[in-house]
Amino acid sequence: MQNAAERLEIIKARIERARRRFGAPPERVELVAVSKTFGVDDIRPFLAAGQRVFGENRVQETKAKWPELRAEFPGIELHLIGPLQTNKAREAVELFDVIETVDREKLAGVLAEEMVRANKRLPVYVQVNIGEEPQKAGISPGEAVAFTRRCREVHGLDVVGLMCIPPESMPPGPYFAQMQQLAADAGVARLSMGMSGDFETAIAMGATHVRVGSALFGQRSYPQAGQ
Repeated sequence: MQNAAERLEIIKARIERARRRFGAPPERVELVAVSKTFGVDDIRPFLAAGQRVFGENRVQETKAKWPELRAEFPGIELHLIGPLQTNKAREAVELFDVIETVDREKLAGVLAEEMVRANKRLPVYVQVNIGEEPQKAGISPGEAVAFTRRCREVHGLDVVGLMCIPPESMPPGPYFAQMQQLAADAGVARLSMGMSGDFETAIAMGATHVRVGSALFGQRSYPQAGQ
């Protein structure tokens, strides 16, 4: 059984090989280690091995475990990668460094208000429902560019990228390619896409951030959409 440092090194090596292999690569691909459902004792070995960027799905879970880890390890960057309810926006602005799941007008407005109140300007991503699946969050692909513009111009958000979760039952490549075009049309530089099973394909299509959970931490105790 590989330890955390070994698993982390293997994933980082695969990311770097994919980055160098496909065309003109992004300058850097950031690994977001998806630690949702895993406890402090599971996460600490990855922090000790040098990983600092992590993704969480829920405000309450993050609040329960990350203050302790932040006090122990410097330089942690937390990404919210799960759906955000507007009544949790204030806590999200306090807890997270990046919000990856802005997907509707009301949420954009509330986040903007909470950032002003907290005197913060967090980078955000617009989440695109790239497969137009009714059970998934995200703005439709046809509205993504205009919504990104409104987030910037109307709400004053710092939109740095787009994020997606492609349909599980379909090859992800065409969806990632569509995201690459949407990002170009929206004028954003970052693309958060690709998970444990498809992050190399995502890198081939221009991903700058990949969200890897089970390949690092192992299988979760219950199924959860997201990574």
